[in-house]
Amino acid sequence: MTPQELKSLVRTIPDFPIEGIQFRDITTLIGNGEGFAATVEWLADRVSASGAQAIAGMEARGFIFGAAVSAKLALPFLPVRKSGKLPCDTIGVDYALEYGSDRLEMDPASVTEGQLVAMVDDLLATGGTACATAELLRKAGARVEHAFFVIDLPDLGGATRLKDCDVAVEALMEFEGD
Repeated sequence: MTPQELKSLVRTIPDFPIEGIQFRDITTLIGNGEGFAATVEWLADRVSASGAQAIAGMEARGFIFGAAVSAKLALPFLPVRKSGKLPCDTIGVDYALEYGSDRLEMDPASVTEGQLVAMVDDLLATGGTACATAELLRKAGARVEHAFFVIDLPDLGGATRLKDCDVAVEALMEFEGD
């Protein structure tokens, strides 16, 4: 499937979660077997070309795409979780949200020193979670040079913010506006 055909599988829900937001819903994309497979193939091609030795996915939708790409490439999958979700000792980073803060955590034993880790997620908006993920992975000893997304919302500046964090960005598709 072409990127344009894949883009047509993403449903837009107006005024969610608040008025004025155009929510890009990937459940219609993953609900289409051919579309989901083509999306995973696109991501896997780029992750493979990056030389990544492992894939990190951010909770929650990054788990869907990241785990699928990991399985396709037979690479380790590193779940980056919200605070308090892992049953082992963790390391974490706090990061700012528009109205408050949040925390991401991971098992530091899941990364080997110097391991090249690619980040995979469904959507890049402001880049806050992705930059915090890169910081967390680096804190664990990983090298993080690339992040791959299904959707980029370029008007929100996430790609620029990630580049400022020394992470190259590629996205399968873009949607203008919020």
